Amino acid sequence: MTTPLRISLLGLNYAPEHTGIAPYTSGLAMGLTQKKFSVRTFAAHPHYPDWAISEGYGAWTSHEQLRGVPLTRFRHYVPADPRGVRRLASEISFGVRLLCASLDRPDVVVAVSPSLFSTAIAALGIRRRTPFVVWVQDIYSLGVKETGGNEVVARIIEKVESWLLRRADRVVVIHERFADYLTMSLGVPRERIEIIRNWTHLKDSELPDRAATRAKFEWSTSETVVLHAGNMGVKQGLENVIDAARIADKRGAPVRFVLMGNGSERDRLAALAKDVERVEILPSQEDELFAAMLDAADILLVNEKPGIAEMAVPSKLTSYFSAARPVLAATDPGGTTASEVNAADAGVIVNAGDPAALLDAALALAVDSGRSEQLGRNGRAYRESVLTAGAAIEKFSRLLTSLANTGERRSTPGLKYPVNSGL
Repeated sequence: MTTPLRISLLGLNYAPEHTGIAPYTSGLAMGLTQKKFSVRTFAAHPHYPDWAISEGYGAWTSHEQLRGVPLTRFRHYVPADPRGVRRLASEISFGVRLLCASLDRPDVVVAVSPSLFSTAIAALGIRRRTPFVVWVQDIYSLGVKETGGNEVVARIIEKVESWLLRRADRVVVIHERFADYLTMSLGVPRERIEIIRNWTHLKDSELPDRAATRAKFEWSTSETVVLHAGNMGVKQGLENVIDAARIADKRGAPVRFVLMGNGSERDRLAALAKDVERVEILPSQEDELFAAMLDAADILLVNEKPGIAEMAVPSKLTSYFSAARPVLAATDPGGTTASEVNAADAGVIVNAGDPAALLDAALALAVDSGRSEQLGRNGRAYRESVLTAGAAIEKFSRLLTSLANTGERRSTPGLKYPVNSGL
């Protein structure tokens, strides 16, 4: 009998978190386990997007078996306001926990970034001959630049990110444009980059009656519901949506903007929206109700802060496409998000930071039911042909098997690889 390949998967976020990166880390661990890999995951306690450790969790170190995957959780610093130095301290604290851990000499280590700094710290302890893969969901250095961060900080982050990704034996990215940036701007050899697309984590299941879901949330049949689902952070720039709702109030437009989720900006957005009638802020929902709400909405919204163009592919798009509803994206028309929506032919693009254009586009989709239905069908078809979990897990399986069988680390000029006997 062949001994299963041992994979150590390092990721700050993991189930039962159901937004952001956690569903992909969890899905990879479970998918590889089903393919007979021996996967052990090292993660933090669930805390995102609320930025508070969930009830029932919080031990210094805990061990569990979650959906067939052995899982070790570490307590780390979770700031209530995850910005600036506090966010950095949070990542460093998790990285130190990983560095001090024993990964049981795996055949391959896979680390998920973000978080960048915890991954970089953990990388210091990976044995030289152990193949090392970094799975890039967001590009940190671009994020700092595109959100208007300090230039000195941006340069430091770029150096760390370049060092980490050049040190890896393979870098997995979720979009072709990520691969281009890593090669041209961070110096990662193109032959070390693999493109493996994300997938929807929502299961295909029978949903409640659409009218019942709308009634549950008191969404009138006479209004167009524009739903933004997911994190409420700086890069989402959701004050733009509140401004669009304020314009809708003045016009008496039959539209309701719904912001569903949590995040560092939620309280500020709630304060901005307190005198706005046509906006509603709801907490995150479990997967079943989340899917029902996507189905019950008329339009699904991606909103990004002006200047955000290349740093990330919103994870919500996979779920939006699955819901077969038209997507409205307020973003940079030349950016990665717009390119993904256009590739799927699944929605409409308006400029980021233009609330009047956002409202006008929503109202135009509302009165053109034929176009809206076609865009929704296009998104679903794109998800089924391009963004499937099966295809992604199979690509990871082949990549990890190849690396483990090769068993050799590439060397990066100018870099030294420390050896930690515990890892």
